[in-house]
Amino acid sequence: MPARQIADIDSPLCSRTPDAWARSVLREPLALLSDHAHLEKKAAANALELLNRWPGSKTNDDDRVSTKWVRVLAAIARDEAEHLATVARILAQRGGRLVRLHRNPYANDLRGLVRAGRGDLELADRLMVSALIEARSCERFDVLARNADDPSLAKLYRGLFASEHGHYHQFLDLAALVIPKAELDQRWGELLDEESRILARQEPGPGMHSGFLHP
Repeated sequence: MPARQIADIDSPLCSRTPDAWARSVLREPLALLSDHAHLEKKAAANALELLNRWPGSKTNDDDRVSTKWVRVLAAIARDEAEHLATVARILAQRGGRLVRLHRNPYANDLRGLVRAGRGDLELADRLMVSALIEARSCERFDVLARNADDPSLAKLYRGLFASEHGHYHQFLDLAALVIPKAELDQRWGELLDEESRILARQEPGPGMHSGFLHP
């Protein structure tokens, strides 16, 4: 891979994670892996919850659209479950285990932006927030892969980037089935700005969506 950052190839994010963040969190690899495993579990559960609450596109009765809806979300849930198994296996091989309680203030703050109880607007926001989390996770897989001295961890993060890179596009494609494109573009821009601000106020620590100390 050339020196150019992988995430620069296709990233909508308004801010970039510095290499110093990766070097800091990689000092506690077991805590980072445990946090990461929980995030993969929650990502799989999120895709399945979207299928449970909205089993097909609410704005289009075309059977082809409904089939795409189910196919895409089921595939994302499968990918995330496979990644959970991979990360949990590496964690166990290194003598670690999943912590019982897990918090992700970053994701919680993003979900607080969802226009709950407003029908299609809620669904579109849920999909766009999912896209944001996927985009940020992939950006951080890139930073981790470039800064990991441990070859097995570098390989893990490179592989996850390649596997999950398209997920944020898939969530946006589904959101385009729910609300008009002009409305989607405007809301997406608003959420991108909010995501950058939310990330900036996160506390530092060995987590995939943790904050970092500015020099």
